[in-house]
Amino acid sequence: MTLRPDILAAILVMAIVTYACRAGGYAALRAARLPPFADAMIRHLPGPLFAAYVALALSRQDVSAGVAAVAVVVVQKALGSIGFSILAGVGVMALLRNLGW
Repeated sequence: MTLRPDILAAILVMAIVTYACRAGGYAALRAARLPPFADAMIRHLPGPLFAAYVALALSRQDVSAGVAAVAVVVVQKALGSIGFSILAGVGVMALLRNLGW
């Protein structure tokens, strides 16, 4: 398998641009302080984004996905373990799908 020089150049340029975008954000935040409102917004943003992605995905699924999601929340609340929560959700989903739900 050979790699064409133009493909290699495109990959390297994309890697450099990606790194520049990420490093640029850190450099900008290092030089200036965010206002308290923007700081609080950035700190709390991942939760609502994740909830939006999950809600959209669940809205396009059947009842078994909703039941599995409830199992995930219950196990997470009871044990506080993401690993066990994921296992519970996958297990409930597999069980319900095998039962024909």
